[in-house]
Amino acid sequence: MSAQILDGRALSKKIKAELKEDIAAFAEEYGVTPTLAVLQVGDDSAVAGYARAIGKNCKSVGVAFRPEVMSGDATQEEVAARLDELNQDPEVHGIMILDPLPEGIDDGALILALNPRKDVDGVHPTNAGRLSQQRPPYFVPATPLGGMRLLEEAGIEFKGKQAVMVGRSDIVGKPMALLLLHQHCTVTIAHSRTVDLPGVCRTADILCVGVGRPEMVKGDWIKPGAVVIDFGTTYTADGLKGDVDQEGAREVAGIFSPVPGGAGPVTNAMLMSNVLAAAKLAVAG
Repeated sequence: MSAQILDGRALSKKIKAELKEDIAAFAEEYGVTPTLAVLQVGDDSAVAGYARAIGKNCKSVGVAFRPEVMSGDATQEEVAARLDELNQDPEVHGIMILDPLPEGIDDGALILALNPRKDVDGVHPTNAGRLSQQRPPYFVPATPLGGMRLLEEAGIEFKGKQAVMVGRSDIVGKPMALLLLHQHCTVTIAHSRTVDLPGVCRTADILCVGVGRPEMVKGDWIKPGAVVIDFGTTYTADGLKGDVDQEGAREVAGIFSPVPGGAGPVTNAMLMSNVLAAAKLAVAG
């Protein structure tokens, strides 16, 4: 058996084409261009590269991109003040705080200070709580949002299915588990301390993995015919790797999202969708 491969690049292209039209229509109706500000502290090369990629992503759909770059020796108070300016700026609709931050900067305090209505990364506790209770408006982190869109486009039936999310991070594991639960799956969150992790994974009709450990999940961890979503992105000497052994998964799974080309491109598109939603929230309430 060879798994059906989910083409995230093609889906991302489709979503972005629709978004480009929607953003243009929004700008024409309200005279407002959805705008994303990214707050970068220091000159870490990986962070700078990520900021450039976000800028390119914005340009592809017509979102205005505002990089806010601060010196690596900026104080907590100075960074918080800049964040507050962005919170208050009516021309900024979405804000992202880029990690990692320099030593001495309290990431958690900045997240708490972020305006939840501009939190397009879905990291503020208000958005997490609203997602948990399904009380709009709220923003869902783009990675799990992209994973769900991949599953929906593939026509996956969620109701009553056993779903396992390996990973419990605030921006992937927990929100993905909630999204699956909201679609009436029976959900298990597994992690590094789960007893018999391979056995738990084998119970899953829908197996999602986001732990940042390349090729950790082997083919024999997967229930034959299961749907597998791999959120992993680790750069190795052999290139970009996911958290799932690709060759093993292809032989066992029924449907599989590859790395690269699976969840990643859709994540980029869903971030832009969140920016448009934030702009609509700001203009229309």
